[in-house]
Amino acid sequence: MTIQEQVKAIKQSFRQMMDGQTAASMRSKGLSYKLNWGASLLMLKERAEEIKKEDVNLYDLSIALWKEDVRECKILATMLMPADKVLPEVIDILMEQMPSQEMAEQAAMNLFQYLPYAPAKAYEWMASDKEFYQLCGFHVITRLFMNGQEPNERGISEYLDQAQAAIEGPSLAVKKAAVQSLIRFAELGLMYERLAKTMQKRLNLDFL
Repeated sequence: MTIQEQVKAIKQSFRQMMDGQTAASMRSKGLSYKLNWGASLLMLKERAEEIKKEDVNLYDLSIALWKEDVRECKILATMLMPADKVLPEVIDILMEQMPSQEMAEQAAMNLFQYLPYAPAKAYEWMASDKEFYQLCGFHVITRLFMNGQEPNERGISEYLDQAQAAIEGPSLAVKKAAVQSLIRFAELGLMYERLAKTMQKRLNLDFL
């Protein structure tokens, strides 16, 4: 079976997952895709596990799925892409084509956090002036903190600067992601907790 035939078969399987109410709700919130079946993330995760058991080239398949302007195809692409085989240049292209906040969050959770160069990308994206880049950056750094990855001295300073800028910035979604990352940062140890609480006090926030 060719890659295009596999993509076609996968797209046909979405009909069984269709949830018109969810799709309509997403459209009303501004999530517009050429096609959106409203499939739940749980169903898509189960579908991804099925595909992984098949004799397929996951890298080529995920690239082909990402090119489809279909919500479920793009989410599946983030679930199937082998993190150890993706070059940074390819990730840059995915970021340039990021269509929505939902997709940015899914990509960060399913793929970006597992990249061998995830920390470098997280810092690069947090410093960006583009909302989806910042969102991905903070989501990825949150996951890295949750996995116990501690930043070095320079990383701590850079992270705190970016977190403060995001919390004081105009985007509510980025602010929420930054606050969430700061909570996970504080969980890394006593020193981190003190640094987070100092920032919290300075910004007159209440989350720790």
